[in-house]
Amino acid sequence: MRVVAEEEEDMLPSTPGKVKIERAGAMTRQLHRCFASTGTMFLWALFLVAMTATYLSFHSFVDTSSRYFAASWGGLHWERQIRASASPRRPPGSAEGAGLSVLVTGAAGFVGTHCSLALRKRGDGVVGIDNFNKYYDPSLKKARRALLASHGVFVVEGDINDGRLLTKLFDVVPFTHVLHLAAQAGVRYAMENPASYVHSNIAGLVSLLEACKEADPQPAVVWASSSSVYGLNDAVPFSEAHRTDRPASLYAATKKAGEEITHTYNHIYGLSVTGLRFFTVYGPWGRPDMAYFSFTRNILQGKPITVYRGRDHVDLARDFTYIDDIVRGCLASLDTAGRSTGTGGRKCGPAPYRIFNLGNTAPVTVPTLVSILERYLRVNAKRNVVEMPGNGDVPFTHANISLAREQLGYKPTTSLEMGLKKFVRWYLSYYGYNRGTQAFNNL
Repeated sequence: MRVVAEEEEDMLPSTPGKVKIERAGAMTRQLHRCFASTGTMFLWALFLVAMTATYLSFHSFVDTSSRYFAASWGGLHWERQIRASASPRRPPGSAEGAGLSVLVTGAAGFVGTHCSLALRKRGDGVVGIDNFNKYYDPSLKKARRALLASHGVFVVEGDINDGRLLTKLFDVVPFTHVLHLAAQAGVRYAMENPASYVHSNIAGLVSLLEACKEADPQPAVVWASSSSVYGLNDAVPFSEAHRTDRPASLYAATKKAGEEITHTYNHIYGLSVTGLRFFTVYGPWGRPDMAYFSFTRNILQGKPITVYRGRDHVDLARDFTYIDDIVRGCLASLDTAGRSTGTGGRKCGPAPYRIFNLGNTAPVTVPTLVSILERYLRVNAKRNVVEMPGNGDVPFTHANISLAREQLGYKPTTSLEMGLKKFVRWYLSYYGYNRGTQAFNNL
């Protein structure tokens, strides 16, 4: 019993509180080891976070740098090309003045190419910008760019939604004018790809106007609206005073929105703005999606053409306007634009705001157009006449050009007969049809 008692006594503490103290010490040591381990883990976590942040920052830098160096613009050589192309070449002190320095958007497009060539021919400085999208064959746009390059016009490959590019262009050159022709064209394509119209015709326009308002000096802006803004208006001929609040297509709606947007920038920021409502422009180097162009292609290839007809079997009619007449209207608008009045994005006074119709004021029916093409191509068309679907097209267009005649001296001189003759000659030459034959030489 004594031995058992001693063993039990050994199991008891010699002094009160000994077990609590030893247990407390053990817990302290465990907590110390735990906190030491946690601190180490925390430091490692911080290290890993720092390394990850460094990697991501470096990766972002490399990615940004790669995009910068891969871009089709930038650098000293590029800036020299821009300045050389933008420099007017009119003789100093000439009657025409020192010349303009014009940024032409959509420069590799149909109207853009012709306007750029005309500006350069008379000695103005011209820089173009075009994104070479695939709405129609980009090879035609590249051929136009080559034509411009042969006349000393440099075209930047870029998008007008790229604010950084636009800012850079205005930093390099103090443009006196902007001729804004870039847009997603076509009435029917809007049913397939509506987003492209919002991207180009609205967002792109705003991006350009933002760059113009911030530029020093602010340029005067001339831009392409469209006769399509008249929409369901049935009063003829179409006048700038007529209603334009009933568009028949999304394309028309984006152009009408553009007119309201440009008016806002004129009112708030003092930008000088001239809007031009083009009426069915045609001619050499034209757009393959246009009826006269596709008719020519299909007739030569022996394919049927679709000729739309309005209600009650009424033939559709268009105010076809030859490209040279449109170009003269564009250049007259640039010459008479008046100055923008803003500085640093702030308006200092009222600035001009104008809208003009540019048409031929002589509508011709589509069947008549086809007959003229048949005569020049010496091939009969296989016509498939159908009723016009509800795709945004309107049955007729007819321009009242009295305001443009009064303020711009605008006077179209090319009949559809003469204009189509010039177009067919270009088409046969460009695509290699009948070159050197008697029929070709007689055109």
